Amino acid sequence: MSVKVELPFRLDDQLTEVMRLRVQSLQQRSQKRQEGERLLRHNEAVYRLDFPRQSLSFSHWTVRLPQPGRLTVTATSQLWTPDLTNLMTRQLLEPVGVFWRAAGDASDQRVQYYEADAAEFGERIAELAKVRKVMYFLFAFADGCSPETVDCSITFVDV
Repeated sequence: MSVKVELPFRLDDQLTEVMRLRVQSLQQRSQKRQEGERLLRHNEAVYRLDFPRQSLSFSHWTVRLPQPGRLTVTATSQLWTPDLTNLMTRQLLEPVGVFWRAAGDASDQRVQYYEADAAEFGERIAELAKVRKVMYFLFAFADGCSPETVDCSITFVDV
């Protein structure tokens, strides 16, 4: 029998702060980033997803945006070890998940997203879960969206 497993994305305050300090340090010293390095932007934060099991199949996304805004979720590859290396552009995976609520949308209307990209993204995460216990993501907030207003999870079927 298949069991659904809903996993919430959790803000990683410590890693977000470390990445912000990296940007601040480069600015204070008037230094440039390493070639190919991906610096955290002011509207981004690092989130993590912990996998309790490795045999998962993607089911669906659950994203709640109570007000108009746009959330872009980008996964990092299994090659990024945040405690050892800076994030490099080549370690960002595609496709990304883009979710939004327009200004005229009713509050009970589902959040809009690109279905094919979101499904492919979810399937890619399920594949990576087979070899990872944790995965990191960049959440970019735009158009009125913020970490305080977003609730995001991904549901898998335990196979």
